[in-house]
Amino acid sequence: MPAKNPHAFDDAAIDAIYRAIHSRRDIREFVPGALPDGLLDRLYAAAHAAPSVGYMQPWRLIHVSDPALREGMAALVEEERLRTAADLPTRTAEFLKLKVEGIKSCAEVLVVALMDGCENHIFGKRTLPEMALASAACAIQNLWLAARAEGIGLGWVSFFEPDALARLFAMPPGAKPIAILCLGHVAKFADQPTLEALGWGQRLPIEAVVFENQWPADAQPTPTAY
Repeated sequence: MPAKNPHAFDDAAIDAIYRAIHSRRDIREFVPGALPDGLLDRLYAAAHAAPSVGYMQPWRLIHVSDPALREGMAALVEEERLRTAADLPTRTAEFLKLKVEGIKSCAEVLVVALMDGCENHIFGKRTLPEMALASAACAIQNLWLAARAEGIGLGWVSFFEPDALARLFAMPPGAKPIAILCLGHVAKFADQPTLEALGWGQRLPIEAVVFENQWPADAQPTPTAY
């Protein structure tokens, strides 16, 4: 029997990590209740421990505690929800039945943005400027998995016009909001993603996304459900 990898976590910790990954859900429905004391700070720390290309750390997090700002955000999301519905002609009515955010009902709201001046960082992103966005997405995923491990739901809202949201939060030129994160208690974590359960898509088989040595000639793009 091969020796156990000395750098590996114990079996219970490994299982917990995979459980968080596979049971994470994009949450839209929340139940009342404040987050436990200290939890937000732990989630901030988890996000800030994310990897970043060239160690640029491009993520900026804004905690939204002003009810008027929440209302402004909700209005921007509703405007984009209606614009999106208009671009889904075959499923407009069905789309409009979906709940796409929980801004008014969640316990806490965060806005995640890319910092201004991202273009000045070229280490690791000279040919791939989108690596700033990829790095910030890693921070969001860290926060998301930590929240799931703590039993807290998170919903990533992307229904907004970035310039309008940037103006609402007085962001400097060059900064760009990429996510509204809704955090709060949930009644339960569903067994499968909501959009999968409602027929908007399905988890692709592993062989459709993992290739060996080269891109297969018969590989297909992810199908749309509209």
